[in-house]
Amino acid sequence: MALTSVGRSSNEKGTAATTLEDAGGAAACSHRSSAHVAWVLDQSKTTKESDARCQHRDTSPPHAARPPAEPRRYASSGPLSSTVQSVKKEPANKEDDGIDINWAELKTVTVRDLTAGKKVVLFAVPGAFTPTCTQKHLPGFVARAGELRAKGVDTVACVSVNDAFVMRAWKESLGVGDEVLLLSDGNGELTRAMGVELDLSDKPVGLGVRSRRYALLADDGVVKVLNLEEGGAFTNSSAEDMLKAL
Repeated sequence: MALTSVGRSSNEKGTAATTLEDAGGAAACSHRSSAHVAWVLDQSKTTKESDARCQHRDTSPPHAARPPAEPRRYASSGPLSSTVQSVKKEPANKEDDGIDINWAELKTVTVRDLTAGKKVVLFAVPGAFTPTCTQKHLPGFVARAGELRAKGVDTVACVSVNDAFVMRAWKESLGVGDEVLLLSDGNGELTRAMGVELDLSDKPVGLGVRSRRYALLADDGVVKVLNLEEGGAFTNSSAEDMLKAL
């Protein structure tokens, strides 16, 4: 699962399966809350080949009454040891695409590279430059990044379904330094793999399909906490919430 980074990246390589299954057996993909769901990200051997899917194991009888899903918070003891290879990507012919890009500034990282051997806080926002994300969510993590690192967090990263240029402009507009790594899930691959799409196509501002807001804590690839918001709500995915989880 590849993401584009406007910050630092490593050179570790590897392959692993990423599994997230909530402890209580309720749905980890909230829009399929009646089923016992295992979220599987099958990381391939290269950054260009990956397989992501939600696998369902619904053992309830037909037409049986099903309990409501647990809202938002999920934990897992399953492996999220998905490390990725970070590379500089350059087109075969730089002049053909008509886009002036400083390719040295763009790095491609995968979930595995981001999380293996480290304690990582990864939070997602519906959109760069949108009000709550810009005024509260990202600034909160920037302000508390030192406290998170004091509790053993190696990397604090923010991901959004925006292209890398938008993420870089957002980073610069807020004066974000090394406190938070900004990641572009430009094609929504990670978002779809997690089943956390947020369809805002009916809104008049042209947001289309984005990611629901969430924050997760992964320790050496194992997801310890996943706080998943309802849509774009901002109730339990803040830096303060992750500090409480540590």
